[in-house]
Amino acid sequence: MHPALLFPGQGAQAPGMGRDFADAFPVARETFQRADEVLGFSLTNAIWNAGDEVNRTDIAQPGIFATSVAVVRVLESRGLDRAKIPLVAGLSLGEYTALWCAGSISFEDGLRLVRLRGEAMQDASLQFPSSMVSLMGATEEQALTVAQVGAAHGICQVANLNAPGQVIVSGELKALDALEAAAKDHGIRRTRRLVVAGGFHSECMRPAAERLKVALREILISVPRVPFVSNVTAVATDDVEQIRAQLGSQVCAPVLWEKSMRFALARGIHDFLEPAPGTVLAGIMSKIDETARVKPAAKPEDVTAFLAS
Repeated sequence: MHPALLFPGQGAQAPGMGRDFADAFPVARETFQRADEVLGFSLTNAIWNAGDEVNRTDIAQPGIFATSVAVVRVLESRGLDRAKIPLVAGLSLGEYTALWCAGSISFEDGLRLVRLRGEAMQDASLQFPSSMVSLMGATEEQALTVAQVGAAHGICQVANLNAPGQVIVSGELKALDALEAAAKDHGIRRTRRLVVAGGFHSECMRPAAERLKVALREILISVPRVPFVSNVTAVATDDVEQIRAQLGSQVCAPVLWEKSMRFALARGIHDFLEPAPGTVLAGIMSKIDETARVKPAAKPEDVTAFLAS
């Protein structure tokens, strides 16, 4: 039986991501070449040769998308049947890759959308100086309470509910300063300010959401051929207009990743595959359910291991 596929989001990027696949497999190399053609600049140079440039939001997002697609295409060329995948999901940006995998959007449209998404989120971050804070060991209730403390000083919202004890909040800088100062008083043992461009998955991203909604009206979205789980609702949907609306609102809404994974687990799915870059989602899953198995496809030799399993 095929595993469900889980696609990484921003933060999984690294200089050189995907180059080993491009060197090892013609179909991966062709994917990156097509990405350069579609975007009209050398994405491959930006993610392979330009060092820290890979961490720019407008580079990281299309770079991660192209890398994950390249890996799936390699697996597909070796026997993976996308029609037999029991479920797809993606963390934030990874939703676009999941929708491509499910046959809902084309590679070209997905790539252009995530490039625009990255640009729009970067611009919104400049408009609203903001960031994100990880709340170590916090419950959802604790996070909501301390976010209200921050909200007295500006935009402050729960942004990611990734796993038990792994909660992230987003907001304007003054609001996060207040939240961090109050965290211990609310039973949160430690906070960590993340190195990100801005307060993703909060109202700080409202300008980005509005730009995305315009772009999303102009592309074809088809009914997913396999179950697609939305970050916004943590349930599967095949309603095209609902998918379009959720992609537009997603940058301001919390990522319900733990609930999304529990939805998959409740359907009897316990085997997952995480295409490159990185293995972040495998680590998160280990905190959600220790019995779930997430195989990596982070490097070319993982393809051989997958085919042998």
